[in-house]
Amino acid sequence: MRVLVTGGAGFIGGHIVEQLCARGDDVVVLDSLAAHEGPPDHLPDSVEFIVGDLRDESVLRRAVEGVDAVCHQAARVGLGVDFDDVTDYVADNDGGTANLLRALWRRSFAGRLVVASSMVVYGEGRYRCPEHGVIHVAQRGEEARARGEFEPRCPRCTVEVSWAPVDEETPFDPRNVYAATKVHTEHLSFLYGRESGVGVCALRYHNVYGPRMPRDTPYAGVASIFRSALESGKAPRVFEDGAQTRDFVHVRDVARANLLALDGSFRGACNIASGEPHTVGEMARALAAGFEDAPEPVVTGEYRYGDVRHIVASPELADYVLGFRAETGFAEGMAAFAHDPLR
Repeated sequence: MRVLVTGGAGFIGGHIVEQLCARGDDVVVLDSLAAHEGPPDHLPDSVEFIVGDLRDESVLRRAVEGVDAVCHQAARVGLGVDFDDVTDYVADNDGGTANLLRALWRRSFAGRLVVASSMVVYGEGRYRCPEHGVIHVAQRGEEARARGEFEPRCPRCTVEVSWAPVDEETPFDPRNVYAATKVHTEHLSFLYGRESGVGVCALRYHNVYGPRMPRDTPYAGVASIFRSALESGKAPRVFEDGAQTRDFVHVRDVARANLLALDGSFRGACNIASGEPHTVGEMARALAAGFEDAPEPVVTGEYRYGDVRHIVASPELADYVLGFRAETGFAEGMAAFAHDPLR
């Protein structure tokens, strides 16, 4: 199979490319290298590497020519710095996806399309009130968080509520610009699938970590930020009270999920998660345990506008329709990540 991987020089894309090549697929990588100093040395020699931007129509025509499947990973990720980033996110994520889909349409592409999405499309996720059942919670107020009150409350009776796993039927509730672009990426991709008849699968990644994760940028994930602090001999600074709950899933598992989606026939969206929820504080302590004489994480009480409190996935649909279950456990993965190379 000849597979185009957009963003194939990146963190997740690079691992997908390695796994595709390892099983003998013919791989084309399209990457602008905007986040790299040059082509990465970890990509197999057999890869056809095209340096170019998704805004360049001639580059896209070359990239999609003759491919049997497309794995669309190219995106601007993370929360960014502030709202001034909005045009860059929209241009890269919405515009880039639209340009790719148009190039596939013009080529009369009839293969398989797998698209990278994210847990951020769910916003605050799902909560359960002991009195009112499953509820939707609003954006957490600044005044309550300034008082150190971080847990969401029921909008009807104001008691603290407990999180429940999000499944793929949970409504969209994007709470930052990146999240809004991921919602639009899904919408555009599924519209293209309906118009063209192409099978489209969107994979909603939860908190991905592992080797070659980006470090020290406004777009880096929290695991990378903590890891960089520990390497410098500094204590990880854990926001809020450290009890925010997430699902940390290893990048090699995420890459394997992409291969299963490329090989499969499921049309729709799937959570890609470990099924093993942990708090951000637990993650910081697990990383610190991998360093000799590392300082203990510091819980600061700080908070960021747009951060959600709890977001934990149900992995059941991905297991059922893709045959995907994460293989790397939290303890094993974090112990390795303490010493994995970062980018």
